[in-house]
Amino acid sequence: MKISRIAQLGTVAAVASLTLAGCAGPSSSAPAGGASESPSSADVAFTIDPNLSGTITAGGSSAQSNAQAAWTSAYNAQAKGVTVNYDKSQGSGGGVTNFLSGAYDFAGSDAPLNADQTAQSAALCTEGGVNIPVYLDGVAIIFNIPGVTDLKLSGETIAKIFALQITDWSDPAITADNGTALPAGTITTVARSDGSGTTQNLTNYLAATQSSVWTAPAGKDWPIEGNVSKQKGGSGVVEAVKAGSGTIGYADHSAIGDLNAAAIVTDGTAVPYSAEAVTATFEAAAVDASNGVEGDLSKKFDYSKLTAESYPIPLVSYAVTCSTFKDAKQAELVKSYLGFVTSTLGQQVAAKNAGSAPLPDSVLEAAAETLSAIK
Repeated sequence: MKISRIAQLGTVAAVASLTLAGCAGPSSSAPAGGASESPSSADVAFTIDPNLSGTITAGGSSAQSNAQAAWTSAYNAQAKGVTVNYDKSQGSGGGVTNFLSGAYDFAGSDAPLNADQTAQSAALCTEGGVNIPVYLDGVAIIFNIPGVTDLKLSGETIAKIFALQITDWSDPAITADNGTALPAGTITTVARSDGSGTTQNLTNYLAATQSSVWTAPAGKDWPIEGNVSKQKGGSGVVEAVKAGSGTIGYADHSAIGDLNAAAIVTDGTAVPYSAEAVTATFEAAAVDASNGVEGDLSKKFDYSKLTAESYPIPLVSYAVTCSTFKDAKQAELVKSYLGFVTSTLGQQVAAKNAGSAPLPDSVLEAAAETLSAIK
């Protein structure tokens, strides 16, 4: 069944309160459960089969949680017989572990499968697991400093703070970044205690751009011990920063609520998070990094290509799923749901409800091809 543009608008208005003014494009037909046959640059459309029924079990990335809730609601407005259970409490690490054990139909992960995980996935998926970008956002550097609402930090200063080399807000490096001295006070860093793709993305940035300061390897586990408050999940980090004084932490931008976030100084320009700035980062610096499984869409960032217009700590989050399912019905359900997620409309739902940046059309079109080949 084809969802007309009018039906699409009605779905989002009812579920996501999304205004599509200026975003309308020609609707295109597609086979039930598959992606649009000829997606255009204006609209990568997708058809939801309302007759589908069953349960999709997934979980992982807490960064995706707001978007997943909105996607599920919008999807269920058409596919009322499909239940989507997404457990955000697992974090990216737990999501991938559960996927590799066969417990999840797909994992949400802020980092693609590594080489060992890809090799493990072959036992579950025959050809192996594929990483499909579904969500584009940024890692926000959040803070709670009494009397301070505007903070600028260079990459070097961020690295020194989280490496526990800068321990007071009156430090000369922070003063230099901001052009004025902040009130003296002890800095308490807050980090993730669980395996986290958000940690992976932040440490990717620090290891690539501040190697003389940040000597720990990039990874999903926080590497610094000492005066660090470690919290489970992105929500745990946000709550600890909010409850503290002189605290600083990191989280997906969609999860920070009313907390303040630092603008990141790059080449002398302070760049706050915005969807436009993250899109600029993706367009300038994202490069293909396939895991070798046909259809895999993993990306990595070449931080040497950052500009004064790009937000320097991007976060691309994935749906990690099988290229071949043992159960054809589950394959159909997952292809349908992720087909909606990676449509133009699905990306607009995430942007409205999670503040994310829509993925470029070229990525959505590639996702449609990958999903169409899953069996």
